[in-house]
Amino acid sequence: MENEWIQASAVEPLTGDEELAGTNATVRDFWAFAMGDLRTNNVRGYLAEFLVAKAVGATGRRVEWDAFDVLTPAGVRVEVKSAGYLQVWDQAKPSTIAFSGLMAKTWSPREGYAQTKTFNADVYVFALQTAREHDAYDPLDVSQWRFYVVPRRALEACGYASLGLRTVETLAGGAVSYADLGVAIDAASA
Repeated sequence: MENEWIQASAVEPLTGDEELAGTNATVRDFWAFAMGDLRTNNVRGYLAEFLVAKAVGATGRRVEWDAFDVLTPAGVRVEVKSAGYLQVWDQAKPSTIAFSGLMAKTWSPREGYAQTKTFNADVYVFALQTAREHDAYDPLDVSQWRFYVVPRRALEACGYASLGLRTVETLAGGAVSYADLGVAIDAASA
């Protein structure tokens, strides 16, 4: 007899008003606790993925462990990498911008990890939060973000697993605004 796989059932998205049983707290309280500062590295990354998803009209939710971050309505797989000059901790100088993890081993619950690292998306979006002073830092203002769109074939040609900002700028041919991000992703996937 084969092992039967335990499959997660589909769930409705949370609204934030749900109460945590046995507490006087809601899911919104948890979100504020865990993700209340959009400047932290992991939450900034989630925000960048969300901005890309909204720009392309994606309706699916973020899937942990997927080989890419956003699936466009046209079926284009998009990987989003984010960075920022400012961190939530004290810094002697602004961070040097680098994007890593461009190649990864895919994973599935039934097969485990793939043998080799590959480029797993059709298009890569490098999202840079550009604020350099904390008083002006507003992660909710899309005008403070620069988006660089690079097709997978360009990354495969250079073969790097991580890139600095100058190389990203060269490969992308410059930044695009948030308003133009969806069109740039479509163009890069052609």
